[in-house]
Amino acid sequence: MARDKRVCQFFTGLVCLVVMAGLAWCGLADGQGGDSGYGLRIYKVESGLYPFVQVYIRTFDTNMQPLVNVNASNIGLMVQGRPYDPAKRQYTVQTLQNRREGARTVIVLDASRTMTGSPFAGAATAVGRFIDSKRPEDEVAVIAVRGPSGYEIVSNFERDAGALHRRLADVRCDSGQTRLYDAIGAAMQMCGQAATGGATMDDAQYVVSSSILVASDGQDEGSALSRGDLMGRVSAMRTPIPIYTMSYAGRNVSSDNARNLEALAKNSFGGSYSGGQLGSGLQRSVENVQQIQRGDYVITFRSYLPVDGQRHAVKVGIEYPSGTGKMTYQGAEFEAVQMPPVGRIRDELQRLESAIPSLPDGDPYYRPR
Repeated sequence: MARDKRVCQFFTGLVCLVVMAGLAWCGLADGQGGDSGYGLRIYKVESGLYPFVQVYIRTFDTNMQPLVNVNASNIGLMVQGRPYDPAKRQYTVQTLQNRREGARTVIVLDASRTMTGSPFAGAATAVGRFIDSKRPEDEVAVIAVRGPSGYEIVSNFERDAGALHRRLADVRCDSGQTRLYDAIGAAMQMCGQAATGGATMDDAQYVVSSSILVASDGQDEGSALSRGDLMGRVSAMRTPIPIYTMSYAGRNVSSDNARNLEALAKNSFGGSYSGGQLGSGLQRSVENVQQIQRGDYVITFRSYLPVDGQRHAVKVGIEYPSGTGKMTYQGAEFEAVQMPPVGRIRDELQRLESAIPSLPDGDPYYRPR
């Protein structure tokens, strides 16, 4: 009877994994390239520098890797249903790698006893390498799965790599219980905290995206959140928070737990790393996560709509590769508002004025000849 129950639980979990992964992919149907095997998601629109609007997009191929070499020639831009003419050069395309906005990552480090020994040592090494490889403007927070409450915040968001390493060194792998799902839920809440700052890229606290990195064997015990609860939260997020998982085989831990981590990663449009990818390939795994984080694109365009305080429709499309004739679009909105031109806002507006000068006729749109 017990054996039949375990078999039933296994197949139920397997079905949930497949269904959740399918729902996650279908959840971006409006921004997916169909047979072309790519998709995009607009996750932030910033109009604090109006008339310049910045649209942040995340792209992905079938392996959930960012598209490369996306530029103005294969980006389509529409405002209020009217397409911009690329030849008029009223928008630019950049990757986050080439900009100064910061990114946030919450690291969930499993410090339960099932991770004792080489699994915890490998996980701590991966976290340390992630911290070493971050950019100065990026913020990292660390949550350890340990302690009386099931998890503890080792460090809130921090940019100082040295401070992060010192706090990480104090974490001991000694917890008797693994409330992993509760810790991941807490990481999602931390990602939802507002970052202080303004509209300019030079602002020391301007953060545009968040991710979660989980280093664990995947075992969960006693969490108030079930895996289904966590999956539901991930699917319901308006702004995607990718979860990247590094699974380590702890003592007496079922391989089903690694599949639980993989399901979380797929459902959130993150990535999973396990087995041979850890060991000698550990550095490559960490670098791949950071490459994905920095592979988002920023489209900056000049709007010619009058300042009216209203929300207006914008659509961004990608033709990938260039010349295929297939354009995949996703829509969002921006506000036509005007910030007081003071301090850094004024300086940034002047920089953008030079990069995207106003057209004499005020007409950025494409007109068939």
